[in-house]
Amino acid sequence: MGRKSKIPAPSSDEPAPDYHIPVLLNETIEGLQIKPGGIYVDCTFGGGGHSRAILSKLDANGKLVAFDQDADARRNLPNDKRVIFEPHNFRHIGRFLRLHKIAAVDGILADLGVSSHQFDEGDRGFSIRQDADLDMRMNQQQELTAAKLLATYSETALHKMFEQYGEVTNAKTLARTIVEKRGSAAIQTIHAFKQAIQSVVKGNPNKYLAQVFQALRIAVNDELGALKEMLQQVPPLLRPEGRVAIISFHSLEDRIVKNFFKQGSIDPPPVDEIYGGRQESPLRVITTRPIEPGEKELKINPRSRSARLRIAAKK
Repeated sequence: MGRKSKIPAPSSDEPAPDYHIPVLLNETIEGLQIKPGGIYVDCTFGGGGHSRAILSKLDANGKLVAFDQDADARRNLPNDKRVIFEPHNFRHIGRFLRLHKIAAVDGILADLGVSSHQFDEGDRGFSIRQDADLDMRMNQQQELTAAKLLATYSETALHKMFEQYGEVTNAKTLARTIVEKRGSAAIQTIHAFKQAIQSVVKGNPNKYLAQVFQALRIAVNDELGALKEMLQQVPPLLRPEGRVAIISFHSLEDRIVKNFFKQGSIDPPPVDEIYGGRQESPLRVITTRPIEPGEKELKINPRSRSARLRIAAKK
């Protein structure tokens, strides 16, 4: 299932039209405090908007390493010798920086979630508004699709997924319904899925389906697992006073980022048995409250409304 991407040669100096509008662009670039000769990492290249803004601040000695597991992103690469592109998940950031003999960097950026391009390409299966195969893979080389997940997850696993990743209020009933429906007919398309669960949709249908689709997408792409792995590599990769900027789009991601910046680890560090204190975080929080889009940006890009930017610096 899924399509083969048509990828032109990576020679364009501008992103594909309407591929993705970079959110909180000025705030992010300002927060990173770009050094002209520094090395920066864009973990989510996408349409290249944030990357181009970083490059505009770099001199000839600067360098940008860009990651994106979605093959479509390659079409937006600028013809710039300062750019190193890695078509991989950002959870492998440390491995590929070592491959390029980069021991430390001056800044790391990640714009999490789904790009406008992925939503707008109907056959990718991310949008509730179009019918297509239930795909939802950001990396179309992986085997697990949303359809396969719905066909193979147990009722308990589906319940947990919808409850934790989508905060679906009737997650248990939804999971039971899916297991019942898939027993009589395969659920392969968005339309078939919406029909299968129609009887248990609660409240605003669009909001409910958005929560369900969010849960599916997070599970298919292991988004929270990838985020945690990437964050754990950030402190040792940053130079002293280097900055990390993370843009999240839902509370699950934002909570992980907030807690990591505060404590320097995914789980709370253990309490010292002798002194009673906890190990100090290697990061200094720059944004005590997340930065949100202003009215002007919201008018231009309504999809930015749920964006939250948090910034921290290496001590």
